[in-house]
Amino acid sequence: MRKKIEITPNLETLFGNRDENLHILEDGLRVSIDLLSDSVGIEGSAENVIRAEQVFSDFEYLRRGGYTFHNGDLGSMLRVVMADRTATLRGLAEAGKQRSQGAKRVVQPKSVNQRRYLEMIESHAMVFGIGPAGTGKTYLAVAMAISALLNKQVSRIILARPAVEAGERLGFLPGTLQEKVDPYLRPLYDALYDLMEQDKVDRHLEKNTIEIAPIAFMRGRTLNDAFIILDEAQNTTPEQMKMFVTRLGNNSRAVITGDITQIDLPNSKRSGLLDAMDVLKSVEGIAFTIFDDTDVVRHQLVQRIVRAYDDHKLRTNRQLALHLEDKPPVPTVKTKVIEPELPTQIEQ
Repeated sequence: MRKKIEITPNLETLFGNRDENLHILEDGLRVSIDLLSDSVGIEGSAENVIRAEQVFSDFEYLRRGGYTFHNGDLGSMLRVVMADRTATLRGLAEAGKQRSQGAKRVVQPKSVNQRRYLEMIESHAMVFGIGPAGTGKTYLAVAMAISALLNKQVSRIILARPAVEAGERLGFLPGTLQEKVDPYLRPLYDALYDLMEQDKVDRHLEKNTIEIAPIAFMRGRTLNDAFIILDEAQNTTPEQMKMFVTRLGNNSRAVITGDITQIDLPNSKRSGLLDAMDVLKSVEGIAFTIFDDTDVVRHQLVQRIVRAYDDHKLRTNRQLALHLEDKPPVPTVKTKVIEPELPTQIEQ
């Protein structure tokens, strides 16, 4: 099937740098797209040509409505549309705009797993986001928390993190307790300032509308009407995790994020995140999103680094298994138990 689409003003924005977005469409839909003098020609199977035409139609609708794409969002959204037949460019853009009302920037999912993650946060009281660094677990959770606060769905945001990681001790740091723990909580501040104007963040922090604290500060509290995020959850103990997930009060929701490949607890302690994955996996109202290296949205090099570490771990495990198979079996030593002879007569 072949279809021609009229070229409209600013349609070149859809093409992307060096037509990279058209290549995404061609590879994802297995269609051929030709740029003609007055139109765009699309050729392929009927179903895929219709899907490609829908992308052009959605782009024109959004353009007429004044929607602006930023920082490669269009390419990321097209990849989601290619990977998920239920997704549309218009649907993703409108959902992102609704979630980001009042925020400094529109947050768009850059992978299918990110899209599911956002939808789970909207529909579940508690969501676990588990995966490697750079997959947007914490950033998207903070974005959803800000959206809920600005849209008056909750009255406060509470962000928590384990304060001791990788063997560091707070006692060796100078300053007050707050000054000691702030460096460990800095990534949460960074996400807030990236998503909301700095003066607004500072005002919310002063009023305690936004609270950032070590997980130990959660003990004994019931958190009502709040959006609660626990970051770096792999570094909690099972006791800390149980304490945190039982803080949830009325009209509250929680997001727990972590990377089970970067556990910094002492070897003798089991991660509270691993424990929760086993204990809570079948509890109604709790959802799990598992990210992988394909969801990494930082520099492309980060994705390759994560994959290299995973491959190295797999090779190491295989070599260890082969080494154990090649070792000769340990000979079993048979021992003979010699029982003492009992006297046949008892002397009188």
